[in-house]
Amino acid sequence: MIRETLITSLSPEGVAHIAPMGVHVLDDGTLVILPFRPSTTLANLSASRHAVVNYCDDVRIFAGCLTGRRDWPLLAAERVPGQRLASALAHAELELIEMADDPTRPRLRYRVVHEANHAPFRGFNRAQYAVLETAILVSRLHMLPWRKIEAELAYLRIGLDKTAGPHELEAWGWLMEKIEAFQRESPAQGESA
Repeated sequence: MIRETLITSLSPEGVAHIAPMGVHVLDDGTLVILPFRPSTTLANLSASRHAVVNYCDDVRIFAGCLTGRRDWPLLAAERVPGQRLASALAHAELELIEMADDPTRPRLRYRVVHEANHAPFRGFNRAQYAVLETAILVSRLHMLPWRKIEAELAYLRIGLDKTAGPHELEAWGWLMEKIEAFQRESPAQGESA
């Protein structure tokens, strides 16, 4: 199973970094993170050997991380060197137990050393789902055919239009700005051929 989360990691200098990431949950309770190479997240996780997984329903943070908006309030983790999102509904603090190198996406397996719940999860509406899926599309703009992106956006827009609140609309707007900038910078990629 893969959970869409926000990973917080620390650089060797103690600078926090937030990144959206699908985390694999294994049957034995360990978690696997597969950051792309090169990335700030991979550099931080390799250096510190610790991570914090944040479970959050504010989709603005997912969209914000992909559109240059990474300044979200953080709090100190309790058992590992790191920080968690102040708005996280829950978080898990992790310690690296195994790293399998790979030229594209190393596999980092973690054990959970501490978990805490901070607020109830009341479920996602369709607009939150639409923003999460669009954030994933934005992270892969350079890899996907433009027709696929257009088709998925058209479908996701239906749920957004029916169920969005102000946070979802703000996040969607940021993602649309990113897609429009990509089209301007890569006209051949962004054509509707």
